Amino acid sequence: QVQLVESGGGLVQPGGSLRLSCAASGSISMYTMGWYRQAPGKQREVVAAISRGEVHTNYADSVQGRFTISRDDAKNTVYLQMHSLKPEDTSVYYCTATYRWDRAVAGNADYWGQGTQVTVSS
Repeated sequence: QVQLVESGGGLVQPGGSLRLSCAASGSISMYTMGWYRQAPGKQREVVAAISRGEVHTNYADSVQGRFTISRDDAKNTVYLQMHSLKPEDTSVYYCTATYRWDRAVAGNADYWGQGTQVTVSS
């Protein structure tokens, strides 16, 4: 079992950038790591996922080319670099850890953080 703690959320103007971090309580090397988001009244969205060994990455169409997921297994940390932010990116962002890639990209993570709010507004 692993505990996940997100940080780096906040208020940013449209067109701005933010970097989210997720610190794990133990080794993440065995997990596919991901970032999900869910806004009030909207469906959960798998924003990005990165497999063990960084072999595969996957992005939602809505963030492709603007967001980058990365991982540092030595630090047990995952990042989400977000550029060109839009008001529609406003949401709570959750860090996730999943044993299987197919479950991760389907939105069925095994472990979740508590979430961090990202608000894009002028």
